[in-house]
Amino acid sequence: MPTKNQYGQPIGDPVGPDRVPAAIPRAQAIFGTHCRLERLDPDRHARELHDAHCAAPDSRDWTYTSVGPFPSFESYYDWAVSAAASTDPRHYSVIDNASGRALGTMALARHDPNNGVIEVGYVSFSRSLQATTASTEAQFLLMRHVFDDLRYRRYEWKCDSLNAPSRHTATRLGFTYEGTFRQAVVYKGRNRDTAWFALLDRDWPRVRAAFQEWLDPANFDAQGRQRSRLRIAGTDGGEG
Repeated sequence: MPTKNQYGQPIGDPVGPDRVPAAIPRAQAIFGTHCRLERLDPDRHARELHDAHCAAPDSRDWTYTSVGPFPSFESYYDWAVSAAASTDPRHYSVIDNASGRALGTMALARHDPNNGVIEVGYVSFSRSLQATTASTEAQFLLMRHVFDDLRYRRYEWKCDSLNAPSRHTATRLGFTYEGTFRQAVVYKGRNRDTAWFALLDRDWPRVRAAFQEWLDPANFDAQGRQRSRLRIAGTDGGEG
């Protein structure tokens, strides 16, 4: 039953007056077993990132992103310089620990520490990173940083409502679909209805436990193939 005020009106659950606002993201690196996140550095990462993206046979990975595709390394480098200078969104490169190469980027955006809300965005994983253990771990590392280190209450995921792979990934990672904002954005000369997903701090313990179970070395065979899929209660799971 909802809490009621002195007038008998239903009101939101109380939030203690001693609650400390969440922290602004400042980490330069976040370390995992299969990958690490490093603050985007154009001089160190841009060439590897551009080369990784150029290995794809076409540009379909950029269809639902607000930037790209990039016709040349110089254009990608220029974007990386601009992105690296930003503090919100704060961009990270995903470094594959096995090869030591930067294979993708992601960011923490729309920082709202007073309300404890933050968003993951600008996720751009090359084909070499997609559908790998490292790609899933990268998402987990950023989630864990948001909830355990920075103490946010709400972690958001937004995407074009027509972007079926992104919607599936959000659900697989434990986010809950909350609705679609129609005609929310204009990008690349077209309309975007935006699908909203979120993960709350009260859901985080069970989501974290599912990730930790999936990432346990015992869940992978000698060739690095998963024995069991990532399964989070309330979601449909998916491939690693």
